[in-house]
Amino acid sequence: MSPSNSLPKKVTLVEVGPRDGLQNEATPIPAPIKIELIHKLADAGVSYLESGSFVNPKWVPQMAGSEDVFAGLKKQAGKTYAALTPNMQGFERALASGATEVAIFGAASEAFSQKNTNCSITESIQRFGPILVAAAQHKLPVRGYISCVVGCPYEGEVDANIVRQLSKEMMAMGCREISLGDTIGVGTPASISAMLETVGLDVGMDKLAVHLHDTYGQALANIYAALQLGITVIDSSVAGLGGCPYAKGASGNVASEDVVYMLNGLGIETGIDLDKLIQAGDFICRKIGRDNGSKVARALLAKG
Repeated sequence: MSPSNSLPKKVTLVEVGPRDGLQNEATPIPAPIKIELIHKLADAGVSYLESGSFVNPKWVPQMAGSEDVFAGLKKQAGKTYAALTPNMQGFERALASGATEVAIFGAASEAFSQKNTNCSITESIQRFGPILVAAAQHKLPVRGYISCVVGCPYEGEVDANIVRQLSKEMMAMGCREISLGDTIGVGTPASISAMLETVGLDVGMDKLAVHLHDTYGQALANIYAALQLGITVIDSSVAGLGGCPYAKGASGNVASEDVVYMLNGLGIETGIDLDKLIQAGDFICRKIGRDNGSKVARALLAKG
């Protein structure tokens, strides 16, 4: 049997470019540009768009205009326009802004949790409680993110059983899905597969997504390994937007265009028009004055 026979027939891409991809840009990006990017991505067939973040603007200044972004969106039916919400104040802002899904985020590393959210892993779980209760009352789906699922910039290798326990707890609290993030991109097909198999002992693969960074050039190989285990949801960022703040000059998020090109080659359906996706990435790169991080986009744009 060829490997492709064990792969899913359809995959959903979660486009994190407008949020995770842009949040570390130093120069403020006007809301109309973010809105146009989201519209171009939606027109390309992307069904899940992480459109903003309701964190304290003191910590993430680039996300200060998320209310304006959501206010300006012309939402298409059947598409998800999600927002990251670290606490109840953020959740209430997301709700008022018309987000159609919210996301909470924790980490499988104690040191990373303290540095990223100023609390322990246990305290972060306690913070999630009120958000999940409120989201259920408003019938708003909640996605859970877990950072540092195989490696941490402060602690090194991460125990997959911690990821397993955290995933189990977040699902039990009411998360619709858990996105497992290789935040510093150190994972390999072996370590990613081992982690997924461990988490899968408690959470079905149909409830898991992967959020793999390309810092070490392993993201596509790791995604292929995840597909073989039954993962059907992949987080990615158009044009590879989003550097890795823990590895100076390194690439961060895997490029959506590169993922779609690979999936197309495997005969896996995404519903995304690669040419339109490339145009969306080219648009935002020109607007913010940075090089396109997608190898596929660079190759195809050079061909004209």
